[in-house]
Amino acid sequence: MTTPAGSMRTAPEESAPEESVPQNPVPGKPSPGRPPSGKPRALAALRTELRRGVAPWTGLAVALTLLVPLGSKAAHWQGSWGETQTELHAAVTLLGGPLVAAAACWQGGREHRRRTAELLLSVPRGRLARVVTAMMPVVLWAAAGYLVALAAVFAATAPYTGAGGPSLAIVATDLGFLLSVAPVGFVAGRLVRWRLTAPVLAAVLYVALGAPGYLRTGARFLSPAEQFSLEGSVPVWWFAPVLLAWTGGIGATVLLAYAARRRLPVVVLPLVLTVAAGTVIARTGEDLFRDDPATTRKVCSKAAPGTPQICLAAPDSPVLPRVAEALEGMFSRLEGVPGAPVRYVAPQYEPKDGEASLAHAVRGWGITRNRLTDPRAYAANTALSLTARDCPDGEDRRTAGEADRMERTDDAVRSWLVDEESPWYPESRRLARLEAMPDADRRAWLGRYLATRKSCTPAEVPAL
Repeated sequence: MTTPAGSMRTAPEESAPEESVPQNPVPGKPSPGRPPSGKPRALAALRTELRRGVAPWTGLAVALTLLVPLGSKAAHWQGSWGETQTELHAAVTLLGGPLVAAAACWQGGREHRRRTAELLLSVPRGRLARVVTAMMPVVLWAAAGYLVALAAVFAATAPYTGAGGPSLAIVATDLGFLLSVAPVGFVAGRLVRWRLTAPVLAAVLYVALGAPGYLRTGARFLSPAEQFSLEGSVPVWWFAPVLLAWTGGIGATVLLAYAARRRLPVVVLPLVLTVAAGTVIARTGEDLFRDDPATTRKVCSKAAPGTPQICLAAPDSPVLPRVAEALEGMFSRLEGVPGAPVRYVAPQYEPKDGEASLAHAVRGWGITRNRLTDPRAYAANTALSLTARDCPDGEDRRTAGEADRMERTDDAVRSWLVDEESPWYPESRRLARLEAMPDADRRAWLGRYLATRKSCTPAEVPAL
């Protein structure tokens, strides 16, 4: 039996099954079958970018670029927070900065190399969001590389330090510089379509950072790579905010000028902040740092009968036992001598009455990891500072013969104190006479000699 066409019945279309939604969903949990609404797409893209491309290699490169040169001269900075941060600051700014800029530049030119720049224009996200998402992996990995190097360097120097501590202001400004130089490199990579832009930018930035150091005005501190010594000095309290405003303002101005160029007023704020911070830095100059009282404080060994005290700067206080061991023989030979110094102070302190200066030794040259590299040379130099006279050349009151006699006498005393032959007068008869004296006579003669050790008149120096 046929059915009329007008009354033909059609089967109903199959509709997609409706998603079952629980009537009482658990608070804080997304409904099953639906994508979680709290997971931004930008975050997912950032996680992907963190694992591929040049970004992970940037972190490794930054860490190695800082650790290799610092490790090659560890003897110069281990044990001193000031020297450690001085060397780290130089490596971060002169080596790490150009490296991060080059990596960000390469990342910025990626769309041009892949020929996807026009395709990305159809993405609904804004220009600034796309730029930040593409740049952030390099920034985060560069920061991670710096923090790894910082932890390694601080761990290497901490066991050998005395007074003082690391400056968090320098840590913040160095890290801020690395983060601020990335936008400059990224924008350069977006604007210049040349594969050699990254290495050329790194070379130009290296020169631009180092050149202001040859200036003699406060403007040289505008360069984040200005080399300053942190041994015995610390930055002023507002150092970090102003330096971060200067470097961060430059990076933000460049980034916003490129990504938000249709909203020009947005660029004005970081630009004004940059100019204001730069003016403060240029006018302040060397006054950005002040003396650190914790590092200029003297630390002395315990006083003992017949043994002179030894006083060093607080950061070098762990070296006191080594210095005492090196000078033990010299102290024993001066025991009982009238007028012998009762205290030996580091060269940075002016010796007072009854005091004498120690030999000059710094980390890397004389001190390595709180040990004297050459104890005998240190003792010899201390004896030389005890017997040396600060006399002007060509003084009219002494003839050439008188001056030679006085110099030979000083040399004999120095050689006897450290029990070694004279390097200048190998066959010194005066040294032989001094050694042949009875102990009581030698102590009495040395007492008369030490009473004239600041005199430049040969007639006042007792004959030997």
